[in-house]
Amino acid sequence: MNTVLSRANSLFAFSLSVMAALTFGCFITTAFKDRSVPVRLHVSRIMLKNVEDFTGPRERSDLGFITFDITADLENIFDWNVKQLFLYLSAEYSTKNNALNQVVLWDKIVLRGDNPKLLLKDMKTKYFFFDDGNGLKGNSNVTLTLSWNVVPNAGILPLVTGSGHVSVPFPDTYEITKSY
Repeated sequence: MNTVLSRANSLFAFSLSVMAALTFGCFITTAFKDRSVPVRLHVSRIMLKNVEDFTGPRERSDLGFITFDITADLENIFDWNVKQLFLYLSAEYSTKNNALNQVVLWDKIVLRGDNPKLLLKDMKTKYFFFDDGNGLKGNSNVTLTLSWNVVPNAGILPLVTGSGHVSVPFPDTYEITKSY
């Protein structure tokens, strides 16, 4: 005859197997869903300064400031398997020293139940837009892209890029900083 511990072990193993099958079913029902939506980005102001870089040798580096608008309807991304979205705005550009530079400028977490329609006006960058050197001055192809990670209840964490981006030229001159 089986002992109480043996029966409890069998019940626990069976319950765990059923939970694993249900979790896989939850994942597979939304695994192949297209999570891309149209995004409208508009840049209203670009400012460039040349500041001292305190992280390395006593050199000066470019520091960019961008004011932007984001419009997107993320409602179609949310379904019963989406817990939250991690949105981030990134800038990609090339310089003579690096073929590809990527900088995250802004981010936001949108939880299930929050308003999924983004209508953000005159937003400023949340993080510094530093370049290692002088690669922003006169750079004519800095591309801003809104991307997001979908955080599901069960399954993989897909990285999705919005279907809209904007390329902006940076000025050829630096803004003059006042010293007090």
